[in-house]
Amino acid sequence: MTKIKAVYIFCFAFLAYFLLYPLAHVLSQSFVADGRLTLSIFKIALQNYAVRRSVINSFILGIMVVISTTAIGAPLAYLFARYRFPGKNILRPLFFLPLIVSPFVGAIGMMQILSRFGSLNILLMNIGIIKYPIPWLGSGFAGIFILETLHLYPIMFLNLSSALNNFDVSSEEASYNLGGSFLQTVRKITFPLLLPGYFAAASIIFIWALTDLGTPLVFEYRDLISVQIFNSIKDMNTNPQGYALVLFVVLITFLLFILTKKLIDKRPYTTGRTAAGFTEKSLPAKKLLFVYLAVLSLVLISLLPHISIILSSVSKRWFFTVFPSQYTGESYGTVFAHHLTKTGIFNSIFLSSASTLIDLLMGFTVGFLLARTKFRGRNLLDLLVMLPLAIPGIVMAFGYFSLFSNTLLDPRNNPVILLIISYSIRRLPYIVRSTYSSFQQLSESVEEASYSLGADTITTFKRITFPLISPGLFAGGVLAFSFSVMEVSSSLILAVRERHYPIAKVIYILAGRVTDGPYVACAMGVLGMVLVGLSYYISSRLVSRKIGEFFRIG
Repeated sequence: MTKIKAVYIFCFAFLAYFLLYPLAHVLSQSFVADGRLTLSIFKIALQNYAVRRSVINSFILGIMVVISTTAIGAPLAYLFARYRFPGKNILRPLFFLPLIVSPFVGAIGMMQILSRFGSLNILLMNIGIIKYPIPWLGSGFAGIFILETLHLYPIMFLNLSSALNNFDVSSEEASYNLGGSFLQTVRKITFPLLLPGYFAAASIIFIWALTDLGTPLVFEYRDLISVQIFNSIKDMNTNPQGYALVLFVVLITFLLFILTKKLIDKRPYTTGRTAAGFTEKSLPAKKLLFVYLAVLSLVLISLLPHISIILSSVSKRWFFTVFPSQYTGESYGTVFAHHLTKTGIFNSIFLSSASTLIDLLMGFTVGFLLARTKFRGRNLLDLLVMLPLAIPGIVMAFGYFSLFSNTLLDPRNNPVILLIISYSIRRLPYIVRSTYSSFQQLSESVEEASYSLGADTITTFKRITFPLISPGLFAGGVLAFSFSVMEVSSSLILAVRERHYPIAKVIYILAGRVTDGPYVACAMGVLGMVLVGLSYYISSRLVSRKIGEFFRIG
């Protein structure tokens, strides 16, 4: 028992120092000026026109993305949950593909399609629909909105699909029996019962859009909170504006989650009965063609970032044409030959491997403590482990840069330790949840039977516990590794010197290189896309779960 208590104290201390302490440091610096407490930092920040515009733009972007993902995800979820039609099981997995490409990487490829003389405008002019190119991306805001929508609508789709399958469908049937129309039933019965799943997805989507850093940097759009925070790192010792913006993001994040919880807890969302089974309706032949056209069009549009990245990666020349005029594999050769790309690949593999090893050890340990012990601090440890899901990556990275500057861990000298810890803490919740659920499914009587037959603790662990827990543990580990390889916020902020650049920082640097930079960046993006896709597949096979379940929030 003493050893278990010591392990608990170590886990708690590690999370407190590398999670709570940096966050507390940033928040405290937001109220300190010239060695005294003050609120003047906020006044100074908000007096800056660029900051005010960035705050407003970020809010508008978050709200627009929530609305657009709702408009796509809600009808889609209802269609796939309530109706039966040929090809349904083939089409469903295609909606998860947008999640394997970060909008940060997708933005590089989409610029080739949506720019002023990109593929779309060239195509429309060639067939005579338009005479002059249309600025689809505008100043860059429209491109960010499009990429965020295409990347995040599957999260809305997954959560609403899960909610639709988990409530009593007889409530809808009762509404129809009482004369309610389809729209009345959806508005007064169906949607209110879906609110928990909807609010969970909407909160995550809003915060994701609010704090995404890579996409606006690629589109060179500066008037967003995330970019202002990124730029403020250069003069954080003389200009406290960054601290005020980070505090603003933290407050918005927690207020949003508190508001969501209050709205959900305010009224019951159950019918008092378990979910009743229902028979999927068949789509009428007249509507089937429309459904296929709509769904396939959505899939095609969703895959545009993937297509553009792949085409760009094999392009030698792609100017003023719908498709590349010359193809080559030189970009992939450069990926494995150029000193910068080789450095990025090596650094990312090393950093991600180290962080995943930490996650595996801590994830198993914390999962065991939560599932098999009764210490008074279990709930606090559980809260700390899940807290990284509620803290945007840019906030953690800024906190690390601020707290550890001019110390032994100063990222300007060597960010390796901070990058490993940052990657680890950001992905720890996935492994803990996966391991914890595996422990819950493993009856303690199995382990007790081993002890009763004379096996000691080590033998029971090697032959009973670990073999049964390992699929969930390693499934989470594979996902943690792939997420870490393509981590954006921590990589862009903490990696200052070229020799420490991970893949994300290399892609960002290459995207701005005039010659073959974007093509090589896309080649690296394709490799990342393949890695993430394989990781999801391997993880789903390890734990016998569908790929989409890894992204479900509720």
